[in-house]
Amino acid sequence: MDDLLARTAPLGIRPLPAMARFMLQARPATLAGVPLGIVLPPACRATEAGGRAALWLGPGAYLLRTTPADGPALAAALEQALAGQAHALVEVSDRLTALELAGEEAAAVLNAGCPLDLDLAACPVGFCARSVLGKAGILLWRTGAARFLLEIERSFTPYVHGFLAEAGREFGG
Repeated sequence: MDDLLARTAPLGIRPLPAMARFMLQARPATLAGVPLGIVLPPACRATEAGGRAALWLGPGAYLLRTTPADGPALAAALEQALAGQAHALVEVSDRLTALELAGEEAAAVLNAGCPLDLDLAACPVGFCARSVLGKAGILLWRTGAARFLLEIERSFTPYVHGFLAEAGREFGG
């Protein structure tokens, strides 16, 4: 997948380094006060702190991202804090990959296959949502005015990269 390192102008499409990822699900009251080292975000938002990120997936459901070295500590702390309470914590590090799309036309390129309104007013920095890009399910996170992070099922990464590169050709990519 060396072609995933390609950059297209005026867009940059690049794979992001490996991360430890966990799906966490519990009632919001159960998660209140759980020591994550990060504040859990409200609906359709993501938060970052200390090398960790939490992305809202639905009521009481989050994707947690951290460094591979921090993953075991985060999982252990969560299991200890949530012991005896109804919850689900599943490591999905090997199931997902991430691509970053950056550039002045990033939103337009995404909209070639994603139905979300990616105008900054509707989709501000910090916004995240599950959606589709072409025929692939994605978790889209706007990390900057012209920068997006896409969490993708590993097997769909070449398809999503190719889709973005093809859509970017309209803009000189």
